[in-house]
Amino acid sequence: MARYAALLRGVNVGGTRLAMADLRRLVTELGHEDVTTYLQSGNVVFSSPPTKDSTLAEGIAEKLADEVGLRVPVLVRSGGELAAVADASPYAGRQDDPTRVLVAFLSAAPTAARVKELTVPAGEHVEYEVTGREVHLHFPDGGYGRTKFTNAYLEKRLGVVATTRNWKSVLALRDLTAD
Repeated sequence: MARYAALLRGVNVGGTRLAMADLRRLVTELGHEDVTTYLQSGNVVFSSPPTKDSTLAEGIAEKLADEVGLRVPVLVRSGGELAAVADASPYAGRQDDPTRVLVAFLSAAPTAARVKELTVPAGEHVEYEVTGREVHLHFPDGGYGRTKFTNAYLEKRLGVVATTRNWKSVLALRDLTAD
């Protein structure tokens, strides 16, 4: 069995509501084991036989749509992938405030052309590094709540689905999925 984290985009922020007990139940009904959620924002950790991330994500997304009528993007990362993401952060050691260091998880690696064209909105101070299916973010002058460099901005510029987690959540998910 392998450990995975499924990251749901936009759950329990704004108008999209999902009880974590329902999420745990749905993921368990799919045959996954040791299912637990982290926070109330659509993070679910589970064990499953080694499977492609996209297959796991599609199964969870379909179950959410069929059972509770919720249509949200779902991204999945294995425990090993989350450990690699945490190890690769160029900003983690430079900032004590975990709300200023984040990771945007992407549904697929963007094209090199899209990455080259990605820029920070005028007037903002954001550092970023695109690495495969993640964008490492650093907001040295403030948190994510005041920026235009959001999931929607990244999705439009990179042409892929994105969901962002702060550094504390990234480390917690890494730890929860450790083998």
